[in-house]
Amino acid sequence: MTQAFPLDGLAAPDEAALPLHCVTPKGLEALRARLAPEAAAFLDASGFAGLAQEVRLLPGPGGVAGAVLGLGEAAPTPWSFGGLPQALPAGSAWRLAEGAHAAEAALGWCLGAYRYTRFKPAARIPARLVPPAGAERALHAAAAICRARDLINTPPNLMGPAELAQAARDLAAAHGARCTVIEGAALEEGFPALAAVGQASARPPRVVLLEWGTPEAPLVALCGKGVCFDTGGLDLKPPSSMLRMKKDMGGAAIVLGVAELVMRLRLPVRLLVLVGAVENAVAGNAFRPLDVLRTRAGLTVEVGNTDAEGRLVLADLLACAAEREPALLIDCATLTGAARAALGPDLPALFTPDDALAAALLSAGEAASDPAWRLPLHNGYDPWLDSTVADMNNVSPRPMAGAIIGALFLRRFVPAGMRWAHVDTYAWNDHARPGRPEGGEAQALRAVTGAIESLFDGIPGPGR
Repeated sequence: MTQAFPLDGLAAPDEAALPLHCVTPKGLEALRARLAPEAAAFLDASGFAGLAQEVRLLPGPGGVAGAVLGLGEAAPTPWSFGGLPQALPAGSAWRLAEGAHAAEAALGWCLGAYRYTRFKPAARIPARLVPPAGAERALHAAAAICRARDLINTPPNLMGPAELAQAARDLAAAHGARCTVIEGAALEEGFPALAAVGQASARPPRVVLLEWGTPEAPLVALCGKGVCFDTGGLDLKPPSSMLRMKKDMGGAAIVLGVAELVMRLRLPVRLLVLVGAVENAVAGNAFRPLDVLRTRAGLTVEVGNTDAEGRLVLADLLACAAEREPALLIDCATLTGAARAALGPDLPALFTPDDALAAALLSAGEAASDPAWRLPLHNGYDPWLDSTVADMNNVSPRPMAGAIIGALFLRRFVPAGMRWAHVDTYAWNDHARPGRPEGGEAQALRAVTGAIESLFDGIPGPGR
């Protein structure tokens, strides 16, 4: 197995490091008793109250002798620690003084230290943390998240279908997985709706199939929307709406991140990851409104809007995955602006007809500080997809319930009774917050991985 994604913000295990004390308001008195009298007096004089994100440097003979982080009253999350790489002195090294909250601290620290630096160096060297004992899983998660962030943040001229496919190949090679890339005539025949979406681009579409695990393990299929740039097609987006469209491959980046974490944790499943790597461009051969497209499932789709292309990509991927009869099928996509209007940027919309699967995903998300919110697959809206010339339209003529309509469209390509969930995600941080710098974000990565782990817990797996 090759090296994990290189993480910023980590110090060597044997490096001399200053103590970092983490304390709630209720624990402040006990901390004062443990500190040197001068440090305790300074903490009192500075008015430190243990509030969330409150940081104090403690003076000592050599300058800085340590630091104290306030955790507030709520249970610590990774975001409790995410501001420290930028708040503490640049390049300084730290260790957790009390050893508590190791996983949250390691994950939050690494995510807070992350910056996309391919073309511009970071404004400052982050403070570094000596990896605490018990944080191995958190570091695996941080590596998968940061790799996904890098994929999403890469400019679209450097992250086209070929580059996204190569990223999947590299991931497969790193973990002994098998990777197949389908293109050309084989793609046009096997994934006709996806091919139609990408036919106007000078960068031809590709479908990636990554497979890992042993034949006897239960099959988990993950499908990711990999639209490397979305102009909207002939239903052209306004310029302002294109400014973040390099993130329209965020679903693909997230499922590749889930795959990386599943493989690193060696969960007892067999993986099938399908990525539809495509660009929705404008040219004389672009697919048009009112075109009728054939899909892999045999269903026909009238194109009501060329900017609803992601569901056409996923339709073929879901049909392909369903042919393998997986025990679990999950797709991730930056599918609709309607989901953001309903839930804002931080909460992916979760759709599934399976209450137990919804509970597993929501519970795993809450436990990992990676939440989602379930929205209904309301059958009453299903006729809104009717078409007079094809089996269905790809959009509804009504300007309402757009996220639900997108999910209902996808449901038509999943066999009844198959355990399936659809995650409609934003995959982006609009502004910087502790642990979440502005830019690409792997929303739902930890939730999906945690749900997979809980659903297949107790099954013997590789390396277990």
